[in-house]
Parts: sequence; C-alpha cells; structure tokens
Amino acid sequence: MKLSGRGRGCCVSGSRERGPPPRSPFVHQLRLSPLEKAKIAIMTLTLFPIRLFFAAFMMLLAWPFAFIASMGSDEQVLEKPLSWWRKIVDVLLKAIMRMMWLAGGFHWINVKGRRALPTEAAILTVAPHSSYFDAIPVTMTFASIVMKAESKDIPVWGTLIKYIRPVFVSRSDQDSRRKTVEEIKRRAQSDGKWPQIMIFPEGTCTNRSCLITFKPGAFIPGVPVQPVVLRYLNKLDTITWTWQGPGALEILWLTLCQLHNSVEIEFLPVYIPSEEERRNPVLYANNVRRVMAEALGVPVTDYTFEDCQLALAEGQLRLPSDTCLLEFAKLVRSLGLKPETLEDDLDKYAASAMKMKKEKIDLKEFSAYLEFPVSHTLESMFALFDEDEEGIIDIREFVIALSVVCKPSKTLETIHLAFQLYQSEDGTITEEDLAHILKTAMGVSQINVTHLFRAVDEEDEGEITYDDFHRFAELHPHFAEDYLYADQLGDESGLETSSLSAPNGICTDFSPENAEDKNKPLQKKLN
Repeated sequence: MKLSGRGRGCCVSGSRERGPPPRSPFVHQLRLSPLEKAKIAIMTLTLFPIRLFFAAFMMLLAWPFAFIASMGSDEQVLEKPLSWWRKIVDVLLKAIMRMMWLAGGFHWINVKGRRALPTEAAILTVAPHSSYFDAIPVTMTFASIVMKAESKDIPVWGTLIKYIRPVFVSRSDQDSRRKTVEEIKRRAQSDGKWPQIMIFPEGTCTNRSCLITFKPGAFIPGVPVQPVVLRYLNKLDTITWTWQGPGALEILWLTLCQLHNSVEIEFLPVYIPSEEERRNPVLYANNVRRVMAEALGVPVTDYTFEDCQLALAEGQLRLPSDTCLLEFAKLVRSLGLKPETLEDDLDKYAASAMKMKKEKIDLKEFSAYLEFPVSHTLESMFALFDEDEEGIIDIREFVIALSVVCKPSKTLETIHLAFQLYQSEDGTITEEDLAHILKTAMGVSQINVTHLFRAVDEEDEGEITYDDFHRFAELHPHFAEDYLYADQLGDESGLETSSLSAPNGICTDFSPENAEDKNKPLQKKLN
C-alpha cells in the first residue's frame, strides 16, 4: 500500500485544498528540551503543589452551593426563569470556577464574538475537542452538556455536573441514544426555556491539527446552532490529551507547571440550517464543520472515532501513526460496510483470492470481485493498492488489509491468513513474501523485515512456514517492537499510550447508529 500520491489520505477545508493531513489526529508527541525539563522540575517543587491545592479547594468550595441549588429541582422549576437566589448562586459558582482556572495558570481567557441567546441558538457546537480543559467554556457559560449517566455519581464533580442540568446518556439502556436525541430536540424547541446545550461533535479528543468527522447527534434536531472554536496558544502544548501520548495525570501536572496557560474562545455567527440540512443531519454537520475549520485555519478529515480505535487496537502489530489503513477503513465504511461485521465476507474474499493465486486484477475485475459497481469510492480504494499506478493490483493485499480492519487485535489470525495466501506448495514463504505481508498489514509503503526473517529462519534455509513464525511469536510476543519498529519506525511507533480510559474529554457520543450517512461522497484526494 502506498502513502503518497493518489493513495494518501485527504484533507480539505471548504473547496480549497490545504495540503496533506497530519499523520494521525489521535497522536500527540510532546518533546521537552533540557531547558523546559529544568523549568518543570523547578515548578514541580514550587508552583505545582500550590496550584493543585487551590484548584482542588475551589472545586470543593463550589460543591455546597451546587448541592443546595440542585436540591428539589424538578423539571417544571428548571423550565422557569431562575429565581433571585439561584441567580446569585449562579454568579458565585461562575466566580469560583473562574478562580479555579486562575489557580491552574489560566490568567486570561480571551473571549471573541457574542454568545447567542438561547432563543437564537439552543445548541452550541464546540471544536476542536482536545482535552478535559475544554470544560473551561462549560464553566463560563453553565450551558448543559451531554454526559454519561455514571458521571452524576462521582463525588463533588457529580454534584457540579447535575447543577448545569445535563442530558444523561445511560449505557445500560439500549434505547438511551434515541431518548437523548429526543430530549435535546425537546429542549432545543422550548423557545429558550431551557439553558443552551453545549456539544462537542467530534466525539473524542484529537491533537487540534484538523477537525475529524462530526457526529450528527447535535444536528438531528434541525435547529440553528452556534459554532464555538477553541484555541490554546501556548508554544509548549501540555493541554492536548489524545489516545496516543501523555496520560491525563501527566497532562495535568505539566499544565500546572506552566507559568501561564493561554486559551481563546470564539463564538462564531449562528448557523441557520437550510431545508436540505434539516432533512440531512450529516450534511448539516459537515457544513458546520467546514465553517469552523475555516475559522481555525485547519483542514478537515474524514477520519472518525472508529478510526482511532483501529489505530490503537491491542494487537502484536501496533499500527504506525502514518498507516494507510485508516484511509482504507474509511473507504470500507463509505461503501456501506461495517468492518466489525465483515468476518464472514472476509472468508469469502480470502477463498476467492486463493483461487486466483498470484494473478493481478484491474479495476473492473476488482468491482466484480467485491460485487460493487465502479464508483469514486471504489476507485479510491483500488488506488491504495495500485502502488506503481499500473492499473492492476494484487488482491491478496486487499484481503490482508481487510483482515486487519476487521480483526485489529488478532494479529496472528491475519498473519496466518496471509501465509495461506502467499505460501508455496510446500507451505513456505520467502523474505520478500514476508515483507509484502507485513507492509500491507501495517499500511506502510516500505518495511525492512530482514532482521525478523533471519530470527525466525533459525536454520538459514531462506524459507519459513507459518508454524515457524507462530512458534517464534509465542516465544517473542513483542516481536514487532523488537524486530520491526526498532529498526525503522523510531519514536513514532513507540509513543506512550494513555494508561487511563478512553480520552473522550468531557463529551460522550449519543448519535443513533442509523443517523450516519453510509453513502456520503468522499472528498477529492490530493495529488
């Protein structure tokens, strides 16, 4: 698979192409210079404990006010204007929360634009979502948010959450997503009786280098929304909390060790949907994302939360950050297929590929093989495997790539399948075959497997069987790190993965599965 030319992932902002996307929006590399390390060491011993104490104190101070104001609040009371004493509590809590952020080093919070009234825009869509520090605009506005139902049981924090009247999503209720959308619709269409709802439509944290696909949940009600963009302006980015990079506690420590943390919140003009956008929430979401990307000066990418899960699956072959398999998975979904449910089809495709042996096929034959008509999406998928742009591909590479996206954590199953596709009549493969297998399984253009092949081929026969490889993998479960990444992938594949749960920041996804537009057209690829 190739990583340049037609086979590279695409990023566009509006109609203007801005160049290739970052290698992965889900990776954050934080490299500290010796001087920065020395500053952090000094701050750790001096400023950090003081800031941590005062930030925690402010949160504890806010708790009794939020608790009293939340007592006995039924739905009818919540829909009425705030009473005089609740308005006082509201002002006090906002002041306390502002002091908490001040204690954390956020001395100035620059706000641009005008926040719309609830009657003008019932929903605030915020992006990019990159950290739990994105709670700053929530505490400044006290807008409601969509939260997991379990959040209300967290000591102190749960009480503060309940005060802002969130919409809760329950994991135990299979119908919870539909109910959540209905509740958002009800609040959004209440003519300003309810507080505004603040939603992070990306659904997960990224490194702010682009805007990933917006989930359609915020746009299903079809009401006007106000886009809100966030910018963190520190030269050293200690804010970003992504799937691959510093963990939550490390981010907190490093951020509190900065002398000053700068954040800018910009309220963009209210976006009023057209009739077509009201009928098509995916189109509505994409158009709002385009407006926000232009305001931020960043590209958009069709990568999604599901791509992030693929990139960081716990398999023995951890995908590098520049893998082309994210693009491949996106194309598979664009054909209307779900990789998670394709295992039966994978067996069928593998059986057909074995019958073809080593024959290469063109686009028309590829279309017949998949039983899909030729389309822009199918052409894009074909181009990923047409490494030399000769108009023909090795179908075995497609089967291996599909196996990875269907079963990302089952490395040996994919390699076993690949051996069956490439092995000779005596059940062996060569070093060149192994290179083809692993470069496809990792989604890279080139890979050096000499070190690994020689380690497996103990008798120096120039050929290995799957049994040889399986036996070696059992003895060396970290063979990829020891024999592949160490040789050529360097630090990029050795990034630390957050040890905590999924870094979704302060958001949770509530979009119904059937709201996704499976047949949406792809953006034009970059050449």
